[in-house]
Amino acid sequence: MKFTVEYPIVAAGYDPELVGAAGMTRVAQAVEQHGYDAIAFSEHPAPSYKWLQAGGHDSLDQTSALAFCAAVTQRVRLMTYAMVLPYHNPLVAAKALSTVDLLSGGRVTVVAGTGYMRSEFFALGADMAARNEYFDEATEVLRGAWTEVPFSHEGKHVTAKAVVSVPRPFQPGGPPILVGGNSVLSRRRAARHQGWSPLMVSPEAAKMTRTPGISTIEELAARIAEVRAAAVEQQGASASTTVQVQTAQCRFLQDPGSVDEHRDHLGRLAEAGVDSFVVRPPGDSVAHAVDALQNYAETFLD
Repeated sequence: MKFTVEYPIVAAGYDPELVGAAGMTRVAQAVEQHGYDAIAFSEHPAPSYKWLQAGGHDSLDQTSALAFCAAVTQRVRLMTYAMVLPYHNPLVAAKALSTVDLLSGGRVTVVAGTGYMRSEFFALGADMAARNEYFDEATEVLRGAWTEVPFSHEGKHVTAKAVVSVPRPFQPGGPPILVGGNSVLSRRRAARHQGWSPLMVSPEAAKMTRTPGISTIEELAARIAEVRAAAVEQQGASASTTVQVQTAQCRFLQDPGSVDEHRDHLGRLAEAGVDSFVVRPPGDSVAHAVDALQNYAETFLD
């Protein structure tokens, strides 16, 4: 099992030092030092004040934060979790992501989603009703911009005639794309790309993010098998599909419970086919976040 650390500014009252250079350096280096696989940042460029007051969270610009982390680490992967593709011109997103990938020596992983917050779509001038068709076209443009020189595309939302996006990413073909979300459509997309990043959270949380709930590990296992079978059908026997999951136990670092129960939870997820587990360290202080990362790693990381 690999472990992704979601940067700890997703709860109210986080330490302001976490959004300073020294604090972010300490956390990113702790993530790397203690053997975690990736550090991840969410995306909400213009959320509503109502959402924030009702339990939403702050966020940083993803690629800027990941570029900073790239400069102070050497191994850990740099993850968008998740990049809302309908918010972006995909050619601009391709350039930003390929730049971080190039400067980091090929450490970018893209978890991409369609988005769910109507007010944010409105504020950004994005069409929420068309988010699914835009998502699919955007992934085509990302991959094309990363692999074809020159690149041309004639679509409903993007037109490009013999353009170039150079220098190319460090990773041949560009960063892997994992598709976020629990829906049938998300799973179909995941089979076409490099992986799936579902949420196994409460029905309330699933409803808030406009995705169907996954309530049991048995249900998750069935969905993973479905995605991997579809990937083989579409990509061939060599298809490799990474599955990263966030469950309610992502908060174990903030509120530790039974070590045996959590170890059993991780074991059951691994048996279900999960490759990577998302954890959220505490954000009340940089020191607490760093200590929690160390303690968790010593207990649960191989």
